[in-house]
Amino acid sequence: MACASRPSECHAAAPDCSGETPKPPQNEDPYQRAARVKQRACELGFDLVGICDAAPSKYREYFRQWLDDGQAGTMDYLGRRFDERTDPARYFPGAKSVVCVAINYHVPLQSASPPPAADEAGPRGRVARYALGDDYHEYIKQRLHALADWIRAAAPGAQTRCGVDTAPIAEKELAARAGVGWMGKNTCVINEHIGSWLLLGEVITTLELPADDPAVDRCGTCRRCIDACPTGAITAPYQLDARRCISYLTIEHRGEIAADLQAKLGDWLYGCDVCQDVCPWNSKAVVALDPALTPRFPSGTVDLRQWWNWTEDDYRATLRGSAMKRVKLPVLQRNARIVVENLTSR
Repeated sequence: MACASRPSECHAAAPDCSGETPKPPQNEDPYQRAARVKQRACELGFDLVGICDAAPSKYREYFRQWLDDGQAGTMDYLGRRFDERTDPARYFPGAKSVVCVAINYHVPLQSASPPPAADEAGPRGRVARYALGDDYHEYIKQRLHALADWIRAAAPGAQTRCGVDTAPIAEKELAARAGVGWMGKNTCVINEHIGSWLLLGEVITTLELPADDPAVDRCGTCRRCIDACPTGAITAPYQLDARRCISYLTIEHRGEIAADLQAKLGDWLYGCDVCQDVCPWNSKAVVALDPALTPRFPSGTVDLRQWWNWTEDDYRATLRGSAMKRVKLPVLQRNARIVVENLTSR
């Protein structure tokens, strides 16, 4: 089973997360070693950890067809290194196991305080929760590297390679296989204890570790995410057409956005959380306590009048260390223009 840790407790297969990691006992068996790997991951601040084997993807043909159908839009990089992306052992020769981890990033958003006077209130654009704090790629990588170092020290001769979402790794499928959470109908990974506000990471290793049970799909007959998607991007349960997804349109898509989709962006400046906001499994989401996740925009929104007039210096200064820098200033200002038009036409 996967370890699910909350601010005050650590569940399932992981031992007590407090104190120092014990030295490996003599004749340590694989299950003991796997338990200590999970303990170390918990100590490093990961909220969930599970282990799966490094077998090829079961969805290779579906993914190939999805790409061939053009549903990746302009994300051509998803088609590159296809064999590596669908087989961890092709990406990292000799791979036997994948340690999958996740960090909860759910931070409650504040109302604008103090609220602006009526004559001062301007249009505000929403930002997806994952991008409100520091760039998760950096601090997750640091912890992954620390976990990888520990694995190599605990098992001399073992090799490791780390990945966040920029590496050619099918991380959501691996997380589901490792018991971290199941793949929801909105294609997000959902954990029954802490919901779907999850940032994922992996340590692929040549060390053979016993695998956890895969997560059980608990979406049932629910289709709230499908019905709530403003653009109809969730075309069927577990199927997403990226070309219609607001996250794709506001982050990945560099050109003009089709006229029939612009109004459906609503007030989303960067990313979209609609399918997660309506998910019942997030109704009691655990609050993330990691300081790196503290929102730089506490209300989750920004004053578009300022962004509209930003210079490159303003952009760099305000978004230094933020995942939002994935999107260049002209694209952000394109998004701001669309949001302003949407809000003023209501």
